[in-house]
Amino acid sequence: MNKDIENAIALLYDKEIHNAPVVISKGEKLLARQMVYLAKKYNIPIVEDEKTAKTLIKLDIGEEIPYSLYEAVSIILRHVYKLKESL
Repeated sequence: MNKDIENAIALLYDKEIHNAPVVISKGEKLLARQMVYLAKKYNIPIVEDEKTAKTLIKLDIGEEIPYSLYEAVSIILRHVYKLKESL
């Protein structure tokens, strides 16, 4: 397991339910490494962006991302959709 991982955040975006992506899981240090391990195990796309992760980790589970992070998260989501297409 990668010991460099400090934060992990899982987002869900269902535009029929929410106006913006929602934090569905988050963890720091050991829990973050476990989240990344499981995501890799189950082929869930991962994007590394420590700056955005440091901001998202402050949000509560179930909270929509703030407008100030729309641009950063949209870049991440575009990358995730490209990864999913290549599977």
